Amino acid sequence: MCQLLGMNANVPTDVMFSFTGLANRADEHKDGFGIAFFEGRGLRHFVDHHSARVSPLAELVQRYPIKSDNVIAHIRKATQGQVSLENTHPFQRELWGRYWVFAHNGNLKDFEPRLHAAFKPVGQTDSERAFCWLMQELAKAHCDVPSIAELTRTLAELMPQLNAFGTFNMLLSNGQALWAHGSTHLHYLLRAHPFGRVHLQDEDMSVDFAAHTTSQDRVAIIATEPLTRDEPWVAFQPGELKVFVGGELMTMAASAG
Repeated sequence: MCQLLGMNANVPTDVMFSFTGLANRADEHKDGFGIAFFEGRGLRHFVDHHSARVSPLAELVQRYPIKSDNVIAHIRKATQGQVSLENTHPFQRELWGRYWVFAHNGNLKDFEPRLHAAFKPVGQTDSERAFCWLMQELAKAHCDVPSIAELTRTLAELMPQLNAFGTFNMLLSNGQALWAHGSTHLHYLLRAHPFGRVHLQDEDMSVDFAAHTTSQDRVAIIATEPLTRDEPWVAFQPGELKVFVGGELMTMAASAG
């Protein structure tokens, strides 16, 4: 299956150490990569249906000085839909005058929801259909942008309906928060003062975060599998929904798997 990476922080933060760890897994997950990150209300969105190991766009992204408080990245191992640009995560849509970004790991079988004109998939993946359905249901449930708590409650009600069709690990953000749902494999990590040196799981590379942070910084990292080998990663329970705001875990809601 695919690999997910999300970051949520209280100040714009460099995500490239974690993105390097994710890209190292692209030999197996070679059917495309993408990254989206918010800058204020704006969004920078890069996708390529080539592997992050060989894509010139991936090289550009790794040289770009990304600093953001909400980031979603993805490397794809295709299960539904051809290997093409329109099927490459993360996907984006607009709702309530804000950009929304979504990435999925899993496989939803026979998921063919009725979708109205405002939210139609461009590609052929179950992932994009699920994203369009989520946006449609959120729009039906709220006439304007609700609070993060209200959005979390609505999402907690919707997750079991997607779980019923198969494996649904996902990341979702509107630039205000980062929601993560774990159906099978998903982990999170909270970084805060005192920061120290950490090492990537899959490469001989380390960074001393103490040299690049302040005592006020807080960062949450969410990944399919732990990216570092010397930090206290926590596994999601099956069917668990979490929301991260300002680099902290703000609330939890369990949905039936």
